[in-house]
Amino acid sequence: MQLKLIDKHLRRAFDSNSNANTQYGHVFLRRQRGYRTERGLHLNVALLFAGLLLQITQPDATPAQDTRAIGKPVSAQSENVVVQWNKTLLVIVRTKGAQPATVHPTRSFAIMHAAIYDAVNSIDQTHKPYLTGVPPASRSASQDAAAAAAAHEVLSQLYSAFQGMLDDQLQDSLAQIPDGPAKTDGVNIGQSVADLILASRSNDGSSAPPIPYVFGTAAGDYQSTPPNFPAQPQFTHWSKVTPFALESANQFRPGPPPNLNSGAYSDAFNEVKTFGIANGTASSADQALTGRFWNGAIQNYWNEITQTTALTHGLTTAQSARLFALVNFTAADSVIAFYDAKYAYNFWRPVTGIRNASTKTNAETVADPNWLPEVGNTTPDPSYPGAHAVISAGAASVLISVLHDENFDFTVTSEVLPGTTRSFHRLSAAAEEATLSRVFAGVHFSFDLNAGSRLGQKVADLVVDHFLTPVHRSDEKDKKKGT
Repeated sequence: MQLKLIDKHLRRAFDSNSNANTQYGHVFLRRQRGYRTERGLHLNVALLFAGLLLQITQPDATPAQDTRAIGKPVSAQSENVVVQWNKTLLVIVRTKGAQPATVHPTRSFAIMHAAIYDAVNSIDQTHKPYLTGVPPASRSASQDAAAAAAAHEVLSQLYSAFQGMLDDQLQDSLAQIPDGPAKTDGVNIGQSVADLILASRSNDGSSAPPIPYVFGTAAGDYQSTPPNFPAQPQFTHWSKVTPFALESANQFRPGPPPNLNSGAYSDAFNEVKTFGIANGTASSADQALTGRFWNGAIQNYWNEITQTTALTHGLTTAQSARLFALVNFTAADSVIAFYDAKYAYNFWRPVTGIRNASTKTNAETVADPNWLPEVGNTTPDPSYPGAHAVISAGAASVLISVLHDENFDFTVTSEVLPGTTRSFHRLSAAAEEATLSRVFAGVHFSFDLNAGSRLGQKVADLVVDHFLTPVHRSDEKDKKKGT
């Protein structure tokens, strides 16, 4: 692979998006062996440096206003209750110090949405419950009241420091519902189901302390990364947490990363070395921006995309409850699964591999002892597989599977660049860009991303095929509504 040729392809691709009058730029993807489509999501990610070209979008010209209020209830006006409470949890996990450092936040989203779904579905009764033993409720009970009460009960237990905000949010949600037996019954159902869900997760291993980690010293071993050199990697214990849907953390464990003396390794090495370096000249300004734009908690991006999706498609409370539950079960189990793989293979990050490369091991891997990634600090855990790839592939696949449609215009706001947005018209395009951004960020090899995308797809397939399925699969209304 010639880097000059790669650079020529990439510049042509990204330069085609530089027209300020064009909202969406297009880069066309050449299909190669191994390219496949499952449930409408193209698994073509992380191959752009192999001579492939993929769609990537222009950032919005108009910065988005930051509407994330801290300590205030999310407005209930014009939005369904599931979206309201998802926004509330996003406010909490974005608040510094709110999330316990050793508990991954995807667990909270999955628990809350399991409670919302089972509470609403016990009234709606169109799909199978998540938790065995949740009884059917009166169909006359308010689904919105059940959803709000379930979310409030879960978050009150998980984030007691936010009790005042949560109480205000509950009152705001319930104020939209007429008083009467339906509202009262809904609240009681939501609280009862939430308690059942919380009890089912009370001994899931999430409260265990992290496992002390000993950094390796051999070539390819994960080591603490410059420039900040964390004393310990994160979530060394998380593969021991009970999954929400998977049978075990290693159910879909990918095969190992390529050997250091292989062509696959040297290709990926030189890709990230060239395009992911801090203040580099090989990447275009938009490529470098892509690396920085997505350099936040990827599950938060996809929860916001799910919010936009639910509102854009006008989903009902029951449909929204199911959609958010499936997305967040997939995200939570993806995290458990990728931490299993990360700590099974303990593969070094690009910054370590590039600084410590040896031409004796591979003639094509020349060291740069001063190399640093575009985003500065590297996430403190092993490289393989890539987390952004796993969660993005999984979440996008769920959304496409449930909706049977991925083509609509939407924008995504960066978690780390306030007010900066990027625009898309396909869910898979957002997943592809989020995944490939990790090479431009300088924190992943492309083979990390390939393995991660396959892992996320497998988790999503299992969740969608086996959980929250329709009671009557032949129901044409369900098919039409995407439920």
